[in-house]
Amino acid sequence: MKTTASASSRNSNRHVGIDIGKDTLDIYILELEKHWQEENSTEGIKRLLLTLSRYRLTRVLVEATGGYERPLVEACAEKGFPVIIAQPIQVRQFARAQGQMAKTDKIDARLIAQFGAVMQPDVRPIGSKKIRYIRDLLTRKRQLTEARTQELNRKQRTPTALKASHQRALKFLDKELAWVEGRLDRTVAEVTEWQHRCQILTSAPGIGNGVAYTLLGELPELGQLSHRQISALCGLAPFNRDSGKMRGKRRIKGGRAQIRTVLYMAMLSAIQHNKVMRSFYQHLVAQGKHKKVAITACMRKMMTILNAMVRDNQVWKYS
Repeated sequence: MKTTASASSRNSNRHVGIDIGKDTLDIYILELEKHWQEENSTEGIKRLLLTLSRYRLTRVLVEATGGYERPLVEACAEKGFPVIIAQPIQVRQFARAQGQMAKTDKIDARLIAQFGAVMQPDVRPIGSKKIRYIRDLLTRKRQLTEARTQELNRKQRTPTALKASHQRALKFLDKELAWVEGRLDRTVAEVTEWQHRCQILTSAPGIGNGVAYTLLGELPELGQLSHRQISALCGLAPFNRDSGKMRGKRRIKGGRAQIRTVLYMAMLSAIQHNKVMRSFYQHLVAQGKHKKVAITACMRKMMTILNAMVRDNQVWKYS
């Protein structure tokens, strides 16, 4: 009876892999060994969703493709499908582990579905339309900030005759940044469930609106997981590199890079203005830790504190 029940459970699973091209979608339902194609267009996505709605779906997996996947992912989320955006490098490593060298759109779609069935990645909520817009604004803010930094660096090395050109570019970038930041403030103010959390996060010295918005938009799990799990999601958990008697250096890797980036910049400010972080940083440096290692440890400690603050619904109370 147990075997029959187990087989029945497996047969009820439906893992769908979708290989996304600029013009076409290759769809593969693993348990049914079923493959077909649709146009990567509004009408094609509607037909695809209508077909998938006939099944009890376990996971719908697509690879991140730099934006081509977005209309499909958002349409799946609005329908309540368990959609997951898989990282291409993980799928490629999964393929190599199986010795899968051939590559066609059909093979890729099957491989993505198989990756979901074997690795069983968690379904992460996509977020409402307004929250997705906030994430877009945060992405645009990062792009403009990077462009401004690059332009400042160019200005320092350019001949005097060209400095005016760089200054005009910087003026334009500052104007665009101000527009994005203003739109961010207004849009976040409309998300009522974020207001109290934002106040809690920004009560911590060194955590401004930009960091708070990024954490709220990119880390909805904040306050719901353990400090180890939150550190891992942010890519701040150190991993061992040991083998036999050899003890390698522990290094951080993976996680959500956009969170790690804003935390790093925030920590440069926090170790100057936040007594707790400054004391912790100075203690680590005095022990002989490299400064970047000390900053990373401070980032991990800050995330642990912020996670507890949101979990306990308390503002910053450390002296």
